[in-house]
Amino acid sequence: MSGPEEIPVGDVGGPVDEFDWIARHLRPLASDAPEALGLADDAAVIPARPGFDLIVSKDAIVEGVHFLASDPLDLVARKLLRVNLSDLAAKGAEPYGYFLAVAWPPGAGWNARRAFVEGLGQDQRRFGLKLFGGDTVSTPGPLTASVTILGWVPAGGIVRRAAARVGDAVLVTGAIGDGGLGLRAARGEGLGLSVDDQTWLKARYQTPQPRLGLGEALRRWAHAAADVSDGLIADAGRIAAASAVQITLDIDRMPVSTAAGAWLGLQPDRVAARLALAAAGDDYEVLCTAPPSAVAPLKAAGETLGFPMTEVGVVSAGAGVEVTSRGKSVVVVRSGWRHGQ
Repeated sequence: MSGPEEIPVGDVGGPVDEFDWIARHLRPLASDAPEALGLADDAAVIPARPGFDLIVSKDAIVEGVHFLASDPLDLVARKLLRVNLSDLAAKGAEPYGYFLAVAWPPGAGWNARRAFVEGLGQDQRRFGLKLFGGDTVSTPGPLTASVTILGWVPAGGIVRRAAARVGDAVLVTGAIGDGGLGLRAARGEGLGLSVDDQTWLKARYQTPQPRLGLGEALRRWAHAAADVSDGLIADAGRIAAASAVQITLDIDRMPVSTAAGAWLGLQPDRVAARLALAAAGDDYEVLCTAPPSAVAPLKAAGETLGFPMTEVGVVSAGAGVEVTSRGKSVVVVRSGWRHGQ
């Protein structure tokens, strides 16, 4: 990790250079990672693992775009790791470690940074990650953080977007729409739901659940996969485009949580409301295609891991995504999050 950078006075203590920040807060996160060289060099050493491929992915989050300024920074750090882990989950990969970059705005002092590190540490332990290095810098704002994440898959075992086949079933883990509703709950929008439901949805937005335990099943049975970050319809479209096929989604079969179901029950147009949930994004579920013979074992794998896998569509010859309700095509005005919108 590199510098130097002066840390602002912020909420506690005087300014110190970046190397003090690394030594006090980040070096303990790398204490069990010899690859990190004690965070004393601007590099790490990643040893080869015979029989495995190293999978590398990167996601960033920005205050006001991917999280709210009012969100606790320990939860922001956990979300940062989890959105990156979700990419590994969709590739069928086993988490290994990560590189961190954070651009801190003025006023982000020791308390804020300590909370951020506590969140990193909590999910490092939970998901078996190691910190290998990175960088911290100052910015006029907003707070921006990114992770480059590394994982392992057996050689040749990566599950790509580009391998869906005509005749495949389309399945998705968990529930769709909680991320979008959770953002609205976090903003204090009136959803007409109970306090408990809104609190639960808010937690789903702030701390998504990467479906890492599904890796072996995906490698064994799935042809293609992606994580649902920008919306079910949009991410299905990415699989369709990469695989040069058409994906048809049955919006009536899209799985929703109890809280999202309660919200749907309040909406005058259920199909339009379901389309809104399918386009909201921030769910970080895994969407995959697999032969019909693999549907049962994939569902069984999900059940064993504590979440459902629901069959929501089919792959056919053609291009793009068709969405249906009660057997008829429906018009999709918005398929998902568009970067820059």
